[in-house]
Amino acid sequence: MKLSPGGVLVAAMTCLALLGGCETSTKLGNLLGSSTSGEATGSLAAAPTPNDPTGSLAAAVAGPPGSGGLLGSDPNDDLNLGKKHFRAGNFGIAEGHFRRAVELHPRDAEAWVGLAACYDRLRRFELADRAYNQAIEIIGPTPEVLNNQGYSYMLRGDYARARAILRTAQAKDPSSPYIKNNLELLEKSARTGKAVQ
Repeated sequence: MKLSPGGVLVAAMTCLALLGGCETSTKLGNLLGSSTSGEATGSLAAAPTPNDPTGSLAAAVAGPPGSGGLLGSDPNDDLNLGKKHFRAGNFGIAEGHFRRAVELHPRDAEAWVGLAACYDRLRRFELADRAYNQAIEIIGPTPEVLNNQGYSYMLRGDYARARAILRTAQAKDPSSPYIKNNLELLEKSARTGKAVQ
């Protein structure tokens, strides 16, 4: 299905409007997932997102303003295309872009986290673990990476491990609405016995 230029513009404006309440509009850290009212739905919403590589991590890995960062200045580079397709729910296409981004820029933690989040959504958890480990080797166990890693374990139904990782993330950043949202989602999933989708 092809979109007309006007259709692309409408879709882009809709995405920007939806991202208005997300941390993703200002920073990259809370990587790729999405949530509404504490539930993982696979669509973008104004509520904090559980596993979204398009948010606050960028600020953590890009360096100070004016430093040029690692990736992300070109809207058509693989990193930005990966984020765009992830937000649209095209996880397979996003994975290809993030994979190319890490092949070209193996020290770009943002690209590794994006790749990991894609693998989470594609249920390729062994590959997600490897990608999260690469990001941690580059920038350490930041709250943003740990938040996404905790969400990954929620997707697998490993609530004990998810809880431990999310608590570690919360200890590092007690005010993060993303980590708080994931902990609430975790407790709800554990209580109801319904896995996160």
